[in-house]
Amino acid sequence: MYSNEIVCKILMYIDKNINDRITIKDLSDKFFYNRYYIMKLFKKEMDMTIVDYINSVKIYNSLKLLKQSNNKMLNVALNSGFNSLEYYSEIFKKIVGESPKQVSSYFNGDKKITTKQIKNINTAYVELYNLMDKKEKYLKNRIPLKLPVKTLSIFK
Repeated sequence: MYSNEIVCKILMYIDKNINDRITIKDLSDKFFYNRYYIMKLFKKEMDMTIVDYINSVKIYNSLKLLKQSNNKMLNVALNSGFNSLEYYSEIFKKIVGESPKQVSSYFNGDKKITTKQIKNINTAYVELYNLMDKKEKYLKNRIPLKLPVKTLSIFK
């Protein structure tokens, strides 16, 4: 079974513009489909809402930035596509289960992190990694592009 072309285009658009503000209305206007249709189709194909997907990709990208000890939390939030540190922290905690500060401490070798916190961080990272892998597999399963074949007049 092939992947849905509309969802593939949405995934590629989100990847390309992840650091920008992306709304359902933007996607609807860009691809000329009703926003409710896009939302329903995306949820059916990817098992999550578009907003949850966008936030998950942003958090996945921020985890990479947090591993670099020289990054300030505000810079990580802004470079991950969030407009405020507060919203970033809220979404981060919702997805990862721990605050960005705790995760940064963990990456920097803080010994005060509990086993439960380490488990939450690792579980979230694996889930986000699997989501990125799922997206890649989904995009690879697109309908092959059929190039038009023109018959030369001498072969008719």
